[in-house]
Amino acid sequence: MSAPQPIDPAGARPIGGSSRLSRRRKAAMVVQLAIAEGRKLDLASLPEEVQVTLTRELGALRLVDRTTLAAVAAEFADRIEGLGLAPPRGMDGILAALDGRISPATAARLRAETGPPSGDDSWARLTALPCPDLVPLMTGECAEIAAVTLSKLPVSKAAELLGLLPGERARRITHAMSQTSTIAPDAVERIGAALAAEHCRPAHHAFADPAPDRLGEILNSSGSATRDNVLDGLEADDPDFARDVRRSIFTFGDIPDRLAAADAPAILRRIEQPVLITALAAALAQGGGFATAAAHLLDNISQRMAQGLRDEIAERGEVRLIEAEAAMSEITGAIRTAADAGEITLVTPAPDDAMG
Repeated sequence: MSAPQPIDPAGARPIGGSSRLSRRRKAAMVVQLAIAEGRKLDLASLPEEVQVTLTRELGALRLVDRTTLAAVAAEFADRIEGLGLAPPRGMDGILAALDGRISPATAARLRAETGPPSGDDSWARLTALPCPDLVPLMTGECAEIAAVTLSKLPVSKAAELLGLLPGERARRITHAMSQTSTIAPDAVERIGAALAAEHCRPAHHAFADPAPDRLGEILNSSGSATRDNVLDGLEADDPDFARDVRRSIFTFGDIPDRLAAADAPAILRRIEQPVLITALAAALAQGGGFATAAAHLLDNISQRMAQGLRDEIAERGEVRLIEAEAAMSEITGAIRTAADAGEITLVTPAPDDAMG
């Protein structure tokens, strides 16, 4: 007795082979077969229309004989085996595949050109920006766009941002809010996507620290002659940059102005006794600001310890310049290390003081 023939979707006649089936019907049969075998399929990544069509085809399926199913499965397998390359779909997939292979700046530019990624909430990114970062948006965009932005912010943040704007600009934006009542939701989303692409781009910099800090760190470890020559040259070429560099530099002569008296004992405990004696002896011998720095350290420790150091300094004798600079650098290095670790807080010089 032959097996019963399956019925076609209309229920009018049996389906006896795969040649009369459409590609959509075949795809539905393959999906149904995979589901029946417990396979997990990521159909949500397909375009919405394709998902709708596939679901309708699945709903229309009836019984399928084994011969037809085997033929459809074999045809599907042949197509898969003949596929040479399947690149990721869309720019999001391409950028994910190229992560780490192209520069972050290039990736950011491509994302900005293609708009927000799927599922991205542009307004959430915008409203997460601190108010000072939103000021350029509110002053650079037209009043209507700024009014939409203000409307999307939490009330407290909108009030804070409004207070940061010039009075005339704030009035124009608040008046423009009367024109946002009839704006369509999709238009608001397009505005958010455009603003996020412009104002939420990640900043990619080659160096983590500003230029004055980087140069200041280099000069901190340089000899005093080199440091003075560089600063004199900067002063002549770019006074503003020189001022910023001076503020980032911490040398032995800066100790009285930047190291709190209460922190002196903790710093001196970090320094080996021979190094400390060498630095203090050289500083007192040089006089001027160096002697003032040495006195600042000695005056803010116990009298017993200070007297012991003064006795050893008197016996130390003359110190060679290279030894003096190395010892002083070790002390300033210990101070910077303690400050970086949060153990002490250096006094920040005022702009006028930095030029002294």
